[in-house]
Parts: sequence; C-alpha cells; structure tokens
Amino acid sequence: MENNIWLQMKDYFNNNMDSFLIAIKEHLEISLIALMIAIIIGIPCGYVCVKFKRLEKQIVSLFQVLRVIPSLAVLLLLIPVMGTGVKSAIIALVLLAMPPVLMNTVVGLKEVPDFMVESAYGIGMTEKQVLWKVQFPLAMPLIFTGIKTAMIEIIASATLAAKIGAGGLGGIIFTGLGLNRTDLLLIGGITVGLLTIATSLLLELINRTMMKYKYVR
Repeated sequence: MENNIWLQMKDYFNNNMDSFLIAIKEHLEISLIALMIAIIIGIPCGYVCVKFKRLEKQIVSLFQVLRVIPSLAVLLLLIPVMGTGVKSAIIALVLLAMPPVLMNTVVGLKEVPDFMVESAYGIGMTEKQVLWKVQFPLAMPLIFTGIKTAMIEIIASATLAAKIGAGGLGGIIFTGLGLNRTDLLLIGGITVGLLTIATSLLLELINRTMMKYKYVR
C-alpha cells in the first residue's frame, strides 16, 4: 500500500509538475500580498493604540473579535460582497494576520523604557526622530515576532483560498479529499508544511541580519 502511494506521488510529479509549481506560486503570491497589507495596516494601528490610549481598547477588541471568526466563514461571508477569487481570499487572510502584527506592535512600543524616550527628547530629538530612531528599533524584535506568526498562519490558512477559486496548494488538497486520493493529500499537506518551515527560517534569518546586536556574544 505504501509503495503504491509513493508510486502515485511520483506519477503525479512526472505528469503535473507545471501545475504543481503554479499552485506553489499562487499560494506564495496570495500569502505575501496578505502579509504586506497586514503589516501596512497593523503597525500604524499599533502605534495609534499606544499614542492615543483611549482608542486602544476599541481597536484591539475589534481585531480580536475578527480573529475569532474562522477563515472559511470569513471567505463565505465575503462572497456576496466581493465575489469569488483572489480578492476575497486576501481580505480573509489579512483579517487573520492583523491581530498578531497589531498586538506585537502595541506590546513592543509599550515595552520601550521611558528613560530612553526621555533621554532622546533631552538631547533634542524631535517626535519623529524618537519614533524612528528609538521606539521602533527597540520594539522591532517583538514586531518581527508578530510578523513571523502572521506569515505562518497565513500560509497554513491560504489552503482555504482554493474553496473560492483563488488557486494555491489548497486545490491539490481539496482534489485529494474529493477523489479520496491519499497521494494528493500528502503532496498538498507536505508542501504547505515545507513552505511554512522555509518561510519561518527565512524570516528568522532576516531577523538575525537586521538585529545582529542581539546575537553578538
């Protein structure tokens, strides 16, 4: 039985390598676009929460509620408004990715020591200089952790995009479920897992490159 599955997998790659690579490309494109949008929205929202404390509870609560809603449910709810396809999938993934980026930005900025901010103002820095040269650099490790968490969740959840015609590796998995083919389930599932691990390692490498001072002994 096991040998038969491996033969089926080998046969799939021999006959469908082009479509398999296209599925990986689509999966990564959807994931990266969703992550970039989540970063562009999440980090400024996190700063607003810290800057204007009265808004923190409302903004954080909103995105925490959105995170509770399953990605598939969000996809189905968006169909009447956005229709099927890539746009609906990206919006659903952005809603999934926003909370970790937002929350880690809030926590990271809050944990910047007050004396460092006060010292920066004391030497004549403007508010913008304090923000970009003191607060964000010190908060970056936690912000980057949020980005890493968001990316892992996006890649795993992007498989659902195939349900509404957005492509990606989910198409292979759902085809395997429909045809009761274990080989397709393994190909799709293992590839998503490998993409998740590879992305995590790449982000960790970027993190270490950007913040070398943390790892110097």
